[in-house]
Amino acid sequence: MNKDFESIKHIDESGIEYWTARELMESLSYKEWRNFEETIKKAKITCSKSLQDIDDHFVDVNKMVKIGSSTVREVKDYKLSRYACYLIAQNGDSSKLEIAQAQTYFAVQTRKQEIYQNLSESKKRIAIRNDVKDKNKKLFSTAKLVGVSNFGKFNDAGYKGLYTMSLSEIESKKGIRKGELLDHAGSEELGANLFRITQTEAKLKRENIKGNTDAERTHFDIGKKVRQTIKEIGGDMPENLKPQRHIKEIKREVKLLTRKDTKMKKMLK
Repeated sequence: MNKDFESIKHIDESGIEYWTARELMESLSYKEWRNFEETIKKAKITCSKSLQDIDDHFVDVNKMVKIGSSTVREVKDYKLSRYACYLIAQNGDSSKLEIAQAQTYFAVQTRKQEIYQNLSESKKRIAIRNDVKDKNKKLFSTAKLVGVSNFGKFNDAGYKGLYTMSLSEIESKKGIRKGELLDHAGSEELGANLFRITQTEAKLKRENIKGNTDAERTHFDIGKKVRQTIKEIGGDMPENLKPQRHIKEIKREVKLLTRKDTKMKKMLK
């Protein structure tokens, strides 16, 4: 049955998966469209009660079908999201084997998709955080080579440019423990800091900048320009972005989600 539902899945030009109601009707062993459409109506009501936009999941479409050797007529159909299929199965006659199987299939698939999305975002944040950590080491190594001796002031200069406040002030504003700003930063905030870090290191090397004062000014200016860019594109200022769960918790969650994802895949085989 799992293979049956996968075989009638379509992918549109934007890479989005969908099922057609007419094909799903056959897989669920409905004989008449009018009966199946009643189930669709119930599914739509459930969708609305779940505060989901019906039009995002049930798209009206019409298609031409043959009714004779040389005659065609237009019939109603729907493009259905995975969630729509799940709701249809939930509102179908559960005494039918096909409906019971569909309920299990789409429930598992919907949960699998949720796990995948959470896993994808968590992995993205971990990857950027690791990159920030690596590039920060390179920045401080370069700063040392150009004569920086006061690394506290040098570091603060970049934060003051990007956040308009020192690191301790940012941590205080966000209610974060000392030294954990980047561990609590989300992907967006980490991205801004990664750009600040990489561009500062590049400029220190490119322009052969020397000494504490010039290096601090460079770091501040780069941070300020990154901030200006965020402002120009209508982004949220980094000091206003809410702190996220500690990156250590995210790493533990990824391990758990990975195990769940593996179990889901086994269930669908």
